[in-house]
Amino acid sequence: MFPSLALLLSYAVTVSAAVHTWPSPKLDALEAQRWDQDDTINGFSSFVQPCTFFIHGNDDESETGRANGPDWIRTAFHDIMATHNSEDGTGGLDASIRFAEEQSRPENAGTGFQNTLDVFIAFTTRHVSLADLIAIGLVTAVENCGGPQIDLRGGRIDAAEPNAPGVPEPQGDLNAHIASFKKQGFTQTEMIGLVACGHSFGGVEHKPFPEIVPELNDPNSTLSVQHFDTTFDFFDNKVATEYIAGTSQNPLLVGANDTTNSDKRIFASDGNKTMASFADSSELFASTCASLFARMLDTVPKDVKLSDVIDPLPVKPSEVQIVLGTNGKLQLSGVVRLFNVTVDDPDRTVHLLIDSHSGETTTTTLTLDRFSSAMGGRVQSPFYAFNQSQDVNHAGVIELDPAQGLEKMRFNINGKVEDQGGVGFKVEDGVVFSETSCITTVGAAATEDDDDDPVPVAGKFDIAVRTGLTPTRVFLEQEIKDSINRTVVKETDVERPAQPVPAGDGAYEIWSIQVKDANTYTIGAEINGGKFSTVDTHSLKELTACTPTKRRVWHKRRTGA
Repeated sequence: MFPSLALLLSYAVTVSAAVHTWPSPKLDALEAQRWDQDDTINGFSSFVQPCTFFIHGNDDESETGRANGPDWIRTAFHDIMATHNSEDGTGGLDASIRFAEEQSRPENAGTGFQNTLDVFIAFTTRHVSLADLIAIGLVTAVENCGGPQIDLRGGRIDAAEPNAPGVPEPQGDLNAHIASFKKQGFTQTEMIGLVACGHSFGGVEHKPFPEIVPELNDPNSTLSVQHFDTTFDFFDNKVATEYIAGTSQNPLLVGANDTTNSDKRIFASDGNKTMASFADSSELFASTCASLFARMLDTVPKDVKLSDVIDPLPVKPSEVQIVLGTNGKLQLSGVVRLFNVTVDDPDRTVHLLIDSHSGETTTTTLTLDRFSSAMGGRVQSPFYAFNQSQDVNHAGVIELDPAQGLEKMRFNINGKVEDQGGVGFKVEDGVVFSETSCITTVGAAATEDDDDDPVPVAGKFDIAVRTGLTPTRVFLEQEIKDSINRTVVKETDVERPAQPVPAGDGAYEIWSIQVKDANTYTIGAEINGGKFSTVDTHSLKELTACTPTKRRVWHKRRTGA
């Protein structure tokens, strides 16, 4: 089910005037995760499109009664509401729900949390924490399934240990619920709003809550999920209209065991004033939910400083990579995204202006590559690819004179120059990967009968450092998980050789490091007090053999007679 045109128009996308300046690796990554929800490279929102999709659905495609979106929203609620104390600033949205100790608590019954985390963990990086993904997940679920735009900030930090229990449970009395929400910084009226907003999606499943929901024996809900309203996978105000009309089948309103009818006590706690206002106005319900969801997601431990609201950059380079080719030329590739404009405008012209270190400018025409969408298609943004080289060995790149290099980029779109208010889009070409990197040793195939190519077991990465540049450090970077499943970066220093080999007609010198694993690396450097990382990733598996190569001989283990 999709929202009506009138409802979509009432949820028009709003963007503030203040946006960050590119490049800013953390904000760039968060902005992409938030606003390129359905990019063909990202694909995050595909897990909630269609809104009925459930990651563990039935093989025969019959309805389970569950969907991923409600699980994503519940995960955010329980990670925040269980733990935050507004008085001492502890707890909040910090991904502590990932710990088995928290998931084993009665307040966190069910499989929804682990199902959600199994998806989210694959999208975490050094720049996007699991806690940020939980926040982005709620935003993505609500916005892609009919809901309003939600302001999102970034910079959450994943907890190092479980937090104390504290999610209000259905059997709690009204005073206990009011006290719990007050501890988290919300008034009684806001408590009603948060519960109603959260319960616009989802329901209660029999298996983890048999005392609330019986076996339904419903072919349209094979997991026996009794929903909070009749549109459980879609944002609207029916949770309020059905409540006021007396037609709701919400199991926390009309359950046989009145002890667990927590929604009944909460909704009626102000004489139905708040719920009646939501039933009377879908716009009020949507705007209230947008505000309350944003505040809830901003509930973090006191030592965490969140960014400003992450608004989209109107013109944003992405996937910008520079390497030094085997032909001695710099190879520039990437795309530029134009936010929320007509995707297939045949009259649009997009040119890349490359400003070199000497001040010379070259112009290249860009071509439409793909597009991303967000908010259920209300936002669509085309990407234009940097032009292709005439050199067939370097298709998809722009070749540059290494001595000239590039200082910054600008874009001319339909005759208007976009340059971030005059500063341009600055690019670092002082430390880049060199395509002279190669495999020095290969192993045999895994088995005697295996016809696959030999497995690389050792090689060298060549790093091209601009001549005259004196970086404090140059190093390889590898993203790994620490002992509590947080993404961290392992750095391996690349030593400057005593006699560097010149490259790129003398514009660069080569620093080399031996690599003996199949891991994927980026390149980092400390330059003039700042830290820089390349976007492009490299591993031995992508390299060709050095000349000559050594081949490791694998001996078959002798077995008994």
